[in-house]
Amino acid sequence: MPETVSRRSTLRLLGGAIAVATAATTGITPAAHARARPDRGAGPRVEGLLAKLTLDEKISLLHGATDPAPLGQAGYVPGVERLGIPPLRLADGPAGVRVTRHATALPAPVLLASAFDPDLARRYGRVIGHEGRALGQDILLSPMVNLIRTPYAGRNFETFSEDPLLSADLVAAEIEGIQGEGLIATVKHYAMNNQEKDRMSVDVRVDEQTMHEVELRGFEAAVDIGAGAVMGAYNKVNGTYACENKTLLTGILRERWGFDGWVMTDWFAAHSTAEALAAGLDMEMPDGTYFGAALKKAVQNRSVPERHVDRSVRRVLAVMDRFGLLDGTAPARPERDARAGAAVALEVAEAGATLLRNEHRTLPLTDGSVAVIGPTGSLPFVSGGGSAHVVPDHADSPLDAIKARAREVTYALGEDLYGKAIPASALDPALDTEGHQVAAGGTWTYDGTLTVPDDEEWTFVVHYTGAPPSRPKVLLDGEDLFPLLPGYAEYFSGGLVSAAPDGLVVRRRTVRLAGGAHTLRITATGGDAGQLFRLRRVTAATRAADVAEAVRAARAARHVVLFAYEDATEGQDRTTIALPGHQEQLIEAVTAANPRTTVVLNTSSSTSMPWLERTGAVLQMYYPGQEGAGATAAVLFGDTDPGGRLTQSFPVDDDHHPVAGDPRRYPGVDGTEEYSEGIHTGYRWYDAEDVRPLFPFGHGLSYTSFAYDDVSARWSRRGLAVSFAVRNTGRREGITVPQVYVGRSPDLELDQAVRVLGGYRRLGLRPGERKRITVHISARTLSSWDPRRHDWVLGTGRRSVWIGASAGDLRLRTTVEVTK
Repeated sequence: MPETVSRRSTLRLLGGAIAVATAATTGITPAAHARARPDRGAGPRVEGLLAKLTLDEKISLLHGATDPAPLGQAGYVPGVERLGIPPLRLADGPAGVRVTRHATALPAPVLLASAFDPDLARRYGRVIGHEGRALGQDILLSPMVNLIRTPYAGRNFETFSEDPLLSADLVAAEIEGIQGEGLIATVKHYAMNNQEKDRMSVDVRVDEQTMHEVELRGFEAAVDIGAGAVMGAYNKVNGTYACENKTLLTGILRERWGFDGWVMTDWFAAHSTAEALAAGLDMEMPDGTYFGAALKKAVQNRSVPERHVDRSVRRVLAVMDRFGLLDGTAPARPERDARAGAAVALEVAEAGATLLRNEHRTLPLTDGSVAVIGPTGSLPFVSGGGSAHVVPDHADSPLDAIKARAREVTYALGEDLYGKAIPASALDPALDTEGHQVAAGGTWTYDGTLTVPDDEEWTFVVHYTGAPPSRPKVLLDGEDLFPLLPGYAEYFSGGLVSAAPDGLVVRRRTVRLAGGAHTLRITATGGDAGQLFRLRRVTAATRAADVAEAVRAARAARHVVLFAYEDATEGQDRTTIALPGHQEQLIEAVTAANPRTTVVLNTSSSTSMPWLERTGAVLQMYYPGQEGAGATAAVLFGDTDPGGRLTQSFPVDDDHHPVAGDPRRYPGVDGTEEYSEGIHTGYRWYDAEDVRPLFPFGHGLSYTSFAYDDVSARWSRRGLAVSFAVRNTGRREGITVPQVYVGRSPDLELDQAVRVLGGYRRLGLRPGERKRITVHISARTLSSWDPRRHDWVLGTGRRSVWIGASAGDLRLRTTVEVTK
């Protein structure tokens, strides 16, 4: 994969761990930050270097370049050797460090978030921070904190939640962990980058209140905790590209929040030189199209003041200085600790496992035979595609993990991802399509006829080695079945379906064939290293046989564990929240044969489930990382309680969610997208519109039961203190995540949500154990953004407070008077 295409993320340097740990939850910018000037001087070391740098050297620090000794990372910024300024290497890393060497493949951030545990997020960040430095990196292009606004967004698995508070808590904690290990973190994508569809150009129209109350809270928390770098987004915001948007980059980020790190572009997201630099952009990645020779020329002809260049260089050097990169005080690079990384990966996957349904005590699994069904039962589904893909140390399959626990285990494919051999009888002249080797420098062709007996839908599947340009060309009746896809789509095609189990690249094409003969021409080139390819197919007949085999296995077993998948990737959105392929029909057939069926979902985001009532249980595991098989088995067999809770609402179907039915909201019309739902995102929209989701925000079941009682709330100038008791009323130890929601202020004449998440607490209790806890709700959470004042205003008056197990399961209520 070309270096300029293979990575995308944003550079973010996090200044040392200097912020108060509660800053993420309070969301209140310290006064010193509010007064900070974006162009204030740095330390004497930085100022001394700045005075010695030539114009060419300054400019070289403000854009990416080709790494003379690449490690497979996303980007590189050369240093200035004569002055002791080292180069910088930047790696993607939402779920582990993405380089060519092995790294711990952690669960997707959305699974981490499901644990509702900032301390766990901090340890997750430490693993990435430690491994990033061990693997030769200086900057991590992560974490992502854009909110989950639409269920279709292709990168929902890379971020945390639809809720601003939860996202802010987790991003701050993860950054603390990353930077505590000496790796500079980059928070991304600033801002309003909530979809992949048209992400390079869409103009997001959003009002001031919505922007501050919803999307920006996570970014502000990242700044409060000391993030060193921010990555600008591709999209426009209110008519101006994010990477040259002065309101975002200077007015909010620097003047209001006091950010003193640097801002870089997402990869190829720069659009200008003078305008971007003046607006507050500091670095162009991954090259110097606008901040290279064009910037030098602009300085020389005085269309760009050199002080603007100095300002950006100062910001970059100041962060490097904070991390000890300029004076040699940065700690020596550590060795990787693969065992410690794996332990955290397992802990996160278990903690985030979210049990959505469990009827008739289907789970945990007890004695008896188990039928494992589905392609992701026998294949480890580690991560999504794009920037999140990591080369893991190892990854077991769920089937192997279940076999290690149960005495009698059978397996059936159910849904075929990779196709079956084309019968020799269908091809004239005869051809073995299962494995054709083309020698280096050679060319091989086939001209023949494919004959099908009846009208039928075929999915052709090509497996091949080599880069995309050398992909075998397959012409069916003169049409190229596998043309090169435009832009990044050719490279970002998923973490599962784009590669066969033996590592060959996979592409698919579904066509409707009329009965009779069709011309087939195949051309394959060997390139420099030779090429191996095979051509397969999936038809109605092969699908029926796979389903029949699965049904037989289900009938013969006591328990069924059916693994369902959806493979998301950077660069493209989903087109539906339904499971892809023919998985719905598979689930219906299997559950009809055995109602004690548990469906395990390895999906990126919310999923519709018309088959739900036929199942015994549904376990949401998202993309669980390299230890996902062990974690899944531990939850299925009851070794650990499923402690996860949904960080996003699950709609019933494609017609009932916040952006459904309005193309202006998503994906946009004529290049413009309107956030007309305002502050009513996620569960707030369901409350405002009185629409019932399939599963509400915060939902998740335990293998035991809990009761809440004895609630009280007390107001002080620092916020609300809400106290209540939690008791485990069941027979086994378990995890609960009580959530505190706060209602509207009667005194504010501003749009307000019916209720918002004010706080939460994850806790484990033994059978019969009762614990009284206090959840603190910050004044920021009780405030609204007033666009007339361009500031926060406290929502005074009598406020309702609810305690619940989810946004849809509110069990206690009280009121409290909030005063100024």
